Amino acid sequence: MLIKNRFIKYFSFFLSAIFIAYVIYMIITSFFIVKNQFIDIGDSTYVNQVRTDDYTIKLAAYLTKNCNGEKICEVQSMLDFVTAIPYKINESVARSSKQVVTQNFGDCDDKSNLLISLLKVRGYEAYFVLVPKHIFVIVNMEKELVNKRALYVNDKAFYILESTATGSKIGFNLKYKFDEISAIVDPFVNKKLIVKNLEYK
Repeated sequence: MLIKNRFIKYFSFFLSAIFIAYVIYMIITSFFIVKNQFIDIGDSTYVNQVRTDDYTIKLAAYLTKNCNGEKICEVQSMLDFVTAIPYKINESVARSSKQVVTQNFGDCDDKSNLLISLLKVRGYEAYFVLVPKHIFVIVNMEKELVNKRALYVNDKAFYILESTATGSKIGFNLKYKFDEISAIVDPFVNKKLIVKNLEYK
């Protein structure tokens, strides 16, 4: 049946145009969500849930309020908070900082997402290290720590933070061989670091 009413005809075109624009918007939005949260690591995909939102900023400020800007105190205070959260395997996709805290449990993905988010909002350079069935955080402390071994990435010292070990300290021992490190990732730009030189000393 032909549409003879000109108004209905143009209104139909208008609705169709809005629908097509909405579909294009959803496709573009989905692309950027995937680009910013998913990264291919060999034959698997890592999904990050890092946050720099108001919740994480306030939590980091609260945890470090008694440190007076002292770096070791700040990092250890944030690490202590995260390691005190009970370890429990999360069968679904990694969760955000707020979800881990409010639900009071997490596995290595969840707890590392929380820890690196806290570090980021306090201005620390930190990365994820992906190894078989595990993930941990490394952080640069600006100056080297006495009696602590560091993972030197491209000649820059980073100290291991193990979010799943209750009461662990800055400079946790490296438990993996270099060939077991599948990637060192900056989750805030969702890219693997180009590693030209790697040492542990």
